[in-house]
Order: sequence, then structure tokens, then C-alpha cells
Amino acid sequence: MLSKRLLPLALGLLASVCLLSAVPAQTPVVAGKGDPIWEARLPSYTQAEYDSKVEMLFSAWEKATGRHIAPGAKGRVGLKVYTDSGPGMATPIPLVKAVIAALERRGYKHDKIFLVGLNQLRMRMTGYLPNLVTGKSPFPGTPIFVLESGRYYDPLWFYDSPLPARFDPVFMESQTKDVPNNTTVAEDRKSFLATPLFLDSDFWINLPVFTDHPTLGINGALVNATLWNASNTARFFRSPANAPAAVAEMSAIPELRETWLFTIASLQHYQYIGGPYFNSLYTVSEPIIWLSQDPVMLDAIMLDRINTWRKKNGFEPVSDEIRTLDFAQVLGVGDDHIKDARIICLNH
Repeated sequence: MLSKRLLPLALGLLASVCLLSAVPAQTPVVAGKGDPIWEARLPSYTQAEYDSKVEMLFSAWEKATGRHIAPGAKGRVGLKVYTDSGPGMATPIPLVKAVIAALERRGYKHDKIFLVGLNQLRMRMTGYLPNLVTGKSPFPGTPIFVLESGRYYDPLWFYDSPLPARFDPVFMESQTKDVPNNTTVAEDRKSFLATPLFLDSDFWINLPVFTDHPTLGINGALVNATLWNASNTARFFRSPANAPAAVAEMSAIPELRETWLFTIASLQHYQYIGGPYFNSLYTVSEPIIWLSQDPVMLDAIMLDRINTWRKKNGFEPVSDEIRTLDFAQVLGVGDDHIKDARIICLNH
């Protein structure tokens, strides 16, 4: 059942740039600044509706870009999911299943589509890993890579930064509580990248969830692709000066960008204050799925929504001093000016 707590019509800015299309598969990409956002609306949050709307989004993107998604030389695809706020604020499982089904229809074998998440406990708590009691999983036969296992990093691929302190940004527990501190300062400076996504696959797809964040402003498309996608990056959340720059610089890594096909995000649930800790009192639901190649624009639009809800409920907006999106735009990752947003509505 859809939540009645939908965004008010006061957000007319975004509605005004939404290009209606009666024939979505033939909708052209309008020449202009930045990449468009394709939008599909969900009559309900059922698996059937997710399947239908994700296929619609894939087809619209293929028609507009002239690219047909099909197995390439490596024959594998990675899906980066978000589970790090725990139960209640994770990438919806029906969305992930719908993306897998759309890829299979385009020729990818089921066991060649893999999921990537950061933390084993939270992936199990959110239903991505098999239940310890029943042993059942919603993704039978799908490889699932847990980054904190340390098995999916390559010593040759890392992001270097002079911030060695490490801690858990969600539960505020040390990530190395029971692990001997035998690493060097030089090793602590390095954040190793999840190489299966950009070295072992044809491409990868980002599947974030949106919350506010006290250090980064917004925890969404950019953060899911960077700080939640590498080792030893929780240290950045302690530094308001360095964390936004780290997100922007990591998102601009050429190899990561070249294989990052697009971002698909469901607004089935997002949070406007208190994040990244899940708090059901401050969550919103909209029956919308977006697909875009511009993660900066997606985050900018969601930051605007988050601030609208904060103001509506008597909270201060996210500080303008947090420059995550500005830095990413400067590095050419995307556009953070929502006045330039072009939302192509596929089924209104």
C-alpha cells in the first residue's frame, strides 16, 4: 500500500521541467546541459510493478542513447546496493530483482549478475544475505560480494588521503574494535576500491537510497558509489572538510566512471533528518523510480526534497557549507543546478 505522505505540490520547480511523453520508448533526449532523468511512477510497490517500470526505464534509456544493453567481453554486471542504514532504509529488494530480470532479458546469465554491499551484518539484517534460521535468500544463485570481507579489493587500486582515523558512521562502533592494530600509517591512509565493479564486469549499476548526512549533506548516489564502495572510508565521515572532497574525487576516478552505466533509485522510502541512522519518524515515500547517468543531479534534486521536508517540519535545512555536490560538479561528475534538471516522465 502506498504511503499517503507524499511530497506536496509546492515542489513545482521539478514538475515544471518534467517532459511528458505519451510514447516513452520514442522520447528523444533534448540537447542541453547535463543528462536527463527518466522517471516512472509505481501504482504500487509490488514486484510486478517494479518489473514493469524498470523495463520501461531500461528501454527508454536504450532508445534515447542508441545503446543496447547486452553481454560484452566479460559477460558480467555488478549491482551496488545500499544496506548501511540497516532495516527500513535499504535498496528495495523488488527493485533489485527487477533490474536483474531486465538484464537477463538482455542476455545476461543469472549467475553473472552480482550484488555488491559493504557490511555482512547489515546485508543480512536487510534481507540480502540468507536468513541464518531458514537459510533462504531472495536472490538464489546470485553472487553476493561483501566488501568488508576484504576479498574484493586490489592492492594496486586505492584512493590515498591523510585521514587514518576509522569508525563506524551508522552504529558508532569501531570498525576495528576486535582487530589488532598492526597496519602502518601509510596503509591507514589508503581506501581500496571494489575492483569487481570496474575491472571484472562489462559495467555496473548504482542502486542507492537517500538520507541526509551530517557531514556530507546527502547520503545518496555519489556516496553509495564511493565511500560505501571502498575500504577504510568511514574515517572521512569525521571530517567536514575532507569528506566532501573525498566523495567528489573518488566519483571522478576515470575507471569507475567509464564502467558506471547509470543510477536507478526508488523513492519508496527516503529520510530527511537524523540520517544515516534509520528513524521511521522522519521518512517519506513517493511512488517514483528514477534512472539517470548524472548522480550529482539526482543527489541535488533529493537534497532539495530533503530540505523541503525539513522546513515543513520545523528543522533547519542542510548547511550550504557542505560542498559535496559543488566539488563533484567541478570535477565533471555531473550538474548540481536543479534549475537545469530535465525529468522525462514515462507514464504520467
